[in-house]
Amino acid sequence: MYKTIRINRGNTGWGGPLTVTPTEKCHTVLSVTGGGIHPVAAKIAELSGAEAADGWKTSLPDDEVMVAVVDCGGTARCGVYPKKGIFTVNLTPVGQSGPLAQFITEDIYVSDVKEDCIEVLGDAGTVDVPAKAQAAAPAAGAPKTKAQAKEEIAAANAGKKENFVTRLGKGVGYVVGQFFQAGRDTIDMVIKNILPFMAFTSTILGIISASGLGNVIANTIAPFCSTLPGMLLISLICSLPFLSPILGPGAVIAQVVGTLLGAQFATGAIPAQYALPALFAIDGQVGGDFVPVGLSLGEAEPETIEYGVPAVLFSRLVTGPLSVVIAFVLSIGMF
Repeated sequence: MYKTIRINRGNTGWGGPLTVTPTEKCHTVLSVTGGGIHPVAAKIAELSGAEAADGWKTSLPDDEVMVAVVDCGGTARCGVYPKKGIFTVNLTPVGQSGPLAQFITEDIYVSDVKEDCIEVLGDAGTVDVPAKAQAAAPAAGAPKTKAQAKEEIAAANAGKKENFVTRLGKGVGYVVGQFFQAGRDTIDMVIKNILPFMAFTSTILGIISASGLGNVIANTIAPFCSTLPGMLLISLICSLPFLSPILGPGAVIAQVVGTLLGAQFATGAIPAQYALPALFAIDGQVGGDFVPVGLSLGEAEPETIEYGVPAVLFSRLVTGPLSVVIAFVLSIGMF
């Protein structure tokens, strides 16, 4: 029997609470966390009477997904499912972030969710219609809204042809509006995503450098990055299908290791001609966590996603080392 549940945000979370009720058609909790069905997804399914599914092993039509559980640090996954109108539960304390931040709203998204943030409200049959939905129904004889008035004006002017000056003004206004909105989106993305991530990476690098851990990591990786077989080994390890989804989120691992290796190249500890192949060697896992979401965002068929995710992950075992070899050949004589 289906039950209505409430999903609250955690102590440092954002959004919600979400009131969710399974239906005969929409009763699946999709766990897109890269490590099987997460306990939070299992708890949501258990309390609501729904079914939990691993988003890495199977795919479902959007209209069958009741809740999507993600562990996105603020890149794309946290906004993909809200854009589709799917309730989204983020395990990390992330608010409106990423390139799809405008779709992340409190009525469809909640973050920093733990197992104790989920509670049962009652049977599915006892759910009341939200007040917002009741208010949306217009009363008989009520005065016309602005939207209705605009529709009547548009209908009255439907048969009239616009002159050249009007069309030109509208065209110029449209172009200017598009450029202005693009500028606003760019500044908003820089402030909300790029600058915080730069600050986070700088903090991590500062801690690693001050603690001496950076020298340990650099001295461990440097011998491997000084030879072609060593870089091929690093690329193979980073491209392993069960590791790349874990190492990929935010490309943090690649950025930290890349910065440490950059210092080794600057000091001459590693020959400069290995810089280009080393870049491809440590980037084999980047984006591994985004494969199922990217296919879903591209509106791929469920069967395509089901077979495409492992196909892409396993193909990196070939394309990763191959890119290192190509980069090594192209870097000959560069320095």
